[in-house]
Amino acid sequence: MEIPHQRLIYFQLTVETGSIRAAASRLDIAPSAVSRQIGLLESALDATLLERRRDGVHPTPVGDMLLDYCQRRTMLDRRFSDALDAYQRLETGQITLCVGEGFVGDLIDHPLREFTEAHRGIRLEIDTGSTRQIIESVVNDEAHIGLMYHEQVHPHLRFWHSTRQPLVLLMAPQHPLAASDEPLTLDALAEHPLALWHPGHGVRELVDLAFREANHRPIVAIQTGSLEVLKHSARASLCVTLLPRFAAARELEEGTLVARDVVGKHFSEANAHMVTRIGRRMPRAGLQLLRHLQHWMSAFRL
Repeated sequence: MEIPHQRLIYFQLTVETGSIRAAASRLDIAPSAVSRQIGLLESALDATLLERRRDGVHPTPVGDMLLDYCQRRTMLDRRFSDALDAYQRLETGQITLCVGEGFVGDLIDHPLREFTEAHRGIRLEIDTGSTRQIIESVVNDEAHIGLMYHEQVHPHLRFWHSTRQPLVLLMAPQHPLAASDEPLTLDALAEHPLALWHPGHGVRELVDLAFREANHRPIVAIQTGSLEVLKHSARASLCVTLLPRFAAARELEEGTLVARDVVGKHFSEANAHMVTRIGRRMPRAGLQLLRHLQHWMSAFRL
């Protein structure tokens, strides 16, 4: 049964003030208007709601039931209003991100710490995956935001921000290739064992495409889904690996890894992307986070 909200207000205020006249005075309307609305309410419920006594009007048993409903509804309205207000002030909510593992250090070291300190009621859920998994997660609305590498276009993705992030060869400082100041060729890379992502990862697709077009076959010594395995393998001089600089920013700063450019458009024209699904309405906190990450993440600063 649908009961007009205004009639409930008239009824509740009449009970609380003890008379129709007092309720009308509070509402600044004629007593007859209040009486008429309560009469319509009684007709809809097929029950008497008020009874007159010497000290004013009081609810009947059905009136008590309706008053309880009014009070519960008022409480729910207030809770919803408070929750909506908190949500709009970016005090509550959840944002889900699906990101390439190479973005994790760049994402968490500074940007997320600052964002969560400013918005303590916002809960973040962060998953990692391959480029294909990130796309599927965003397109299927499992994640609000995706951070991925290499993909240039997609019919269901909105590319909020993209920056050129070339692939570089990472190795230990004592590795023979580290001595060269010139960009390295695929001929040189083809002679050294590589640690690479599993097939399907954005970086691996770039590497495979570049070697295939150059008619070279890479020496793949290690395949992994772990960024730490790639970097540890390079630090230990077990292999060299190919990653964008932001994925090993800490190791490059500490000097445990060195980076060398690699000749080839597939390496030099690679991009990092921040994406959402086209047509998805983003929560306000999500929009705020997009702007925050664009400003603070090394992967998206030019």
